Amino acid sequence: MLRWFQALMPREDRFFALFSSHAKTLVEGAEALRELLKGGPGVGPAAQKVVAFENQADAVAREVLLLVRRTFITPFDRGDIKDLINTLDDTIDQMQKTAKAVLLFEVQALEPEMALMGEHIVSAAKLTVEAVGLLGSLRESAPRLNAITEEIVRLEDDADSLNDNGIKALFQRHREGNAMAYIIGVEIYDHLEKVMDRFEDVANRISGIVIEQV
Repeated sequence: MLRWFQALMPREDRFFALFSSHAKTLVEGAEALRELLKGGPGVGPAAQKVVAFENQADAVAREVLLLVRRTFITPFDRGDIKDLINTLDDTIDQMQKTAKAVLLFEVQALEPEMALMGEHIVSAAKLTVEAVGLLGSLRESAPRLNAITEEIVRLEDDADSLNDNGIKALFQRHREGNAMAYIIGVEIYDHLEKVMDRFEDVANRISGIVIEQV
């Protein structure tokens, strides 16, 4: 009777598979965003890729939230599961907002610092994939998880410096000329900075889970 009941219950390890699936869309979205930030004729197709990956991620997030409601025993706190998947989803949502801003303002030439921030976003996404892949073995993987989250925070700090330097260069170039180009550039920088902020939120959420569980 017990085995029959357990067979009907959702498997706990599905959460980890879904986290990994979502995190992989972050990498795909980040790589598409990096492509977009190169500028030129590839901006439109790259933006469409970002939107498509965001839609995929939304579907995974909905599946996680549904599984939380249907699962009697979860691998760790339900609130932590919900917070983690929502934070992951916020990250790719912000990538989509960035892509839409570039399209809205019809930007074709992106700033060098924007491209560098795109590289940081890809690096943070890849670290996130590794981190969520280790959540199924929290105790054994705690040292590596701590190292990963620290690296993501460092990348976010570096991206802040790129953001500041980029805005300064933008101002110097346009302070006596095209004010609209400056305003649009600042808007895009703001979106990119928020993408990195969301990755830092993911890192902090994972750190909190490690602290609670180990």
